[in-house]
Amino acid sequence: MRTIIELPAAQLEALEVICAREGISRAEAIRRAVAEHLTRQRGAEAGEAFGLWRRRAVDGMRYQQRLRREWDAPKPRR
Repeated sequence: MRTIIELPAAQLEALEVICAREGISRAEAIRRAVAEHLTRQRGAEAGEAFGLWRRRAVDGMRYQQRLRREWDAPKPRR
């Protein structure tokens, strides 16, 4: 898919240096930059979930065990 972006002159110049050093096209350099940015964002989002239960009064393991006991409870007959 194609897209058009505008970059400030300083960024464009720095990008050209990178492209020449690595022997890649400008488009490839931008694809790599976007892929790296997306990877970091996903990692940051995953890190947000770590420690969610640390400030809760309920012990996370006990809560989990209570929920799982409900799975084993007999089902009501219809």
